[in-house]
Amino acid sequence: MRTFVIGDIHGGLLALEQVMKKAEVTTEDTLIFLGDYVDGWSQSVEVIDYLIDLKSKQNCICIRGNHDQLALDWLENRHDDFDEEMWYKHGGKATVEGYAKISEQKKKSHIEFLENLQDYYLDDQNRLFVHAGFTNLNGVKWEYFSKLFYWDRTLWETALSLDPKLKEDDLYYPKRFTVYKEVYIGHTPVTRIGQTVPVNKACVWNVDTGAAFRGPLTIMDIETKEYWQSEPLNELYFNEKGRN
Repeated sequence: MRTFVIGDIHGGLLALEQVMKKAEVTTEDTLIFLGDYVDGWSQSVEVIDYLIDLKSKQNCICIRGNHDQLALDWLENRHDDFDEEMWYKHGGKATVEGYAKISEQKKKSHIEFLENLQDYYLDDQNRLFVHAGFTNLNGVKWEYFSKLFYWDRTLWETALSLDPKLKEDDLYYPKRFTVYKEVYIGHTPVTRIGQTVPVNKACVWNVDTGAAFRGPLTIMDIETKEYWQSEPLNELYFNEKGRN
């Protein structure tokens, strides 16, 4: 049995199917999805259908992403602190178009799926899986604003800026990087720093390889750190814009 972590999918079902096949995933394996299943390419609805079906067959842990929460807010007609125009520009338009084609019954099953996403997952080896990050120096259980689990970028920015020569026992070493053995995130594509593969900084692994844009989708074995990638999403969906 293996445990895999999967980066941000953003409606790219074709890419998800590719990496599942390349990694030779079986029903004995555990899958940890880091969120952002929707908004971007045209198959957001199909991605959620796929995940619902997958959860019925094997152990799947589905983390909440900011785009998943935005889609849920839209589906449940919640407009507080919701900039619908901005959401449309960042992938929401494709999600709205997808939901216009399905039944109310299926829509309700998707709402239930989105409502039951986890803010984070902490395994028995003190490895944290969260969409974006956390800000409390003592860890996720003490986080005051739960929205930061799927909106924070400071964890990754701090990891990127950290002097690799700084030791964990140094007075200036960020305490957030001493709480967990490893932290797996998505949310901020590594394409922003010119990469298209998982990037490790301090104890943080960023597995968002830019599938929402022109990067591939990545699935990684958390024990061996071996990873498999799809074709770039703009090539798989060559007649679409995605979030580009």
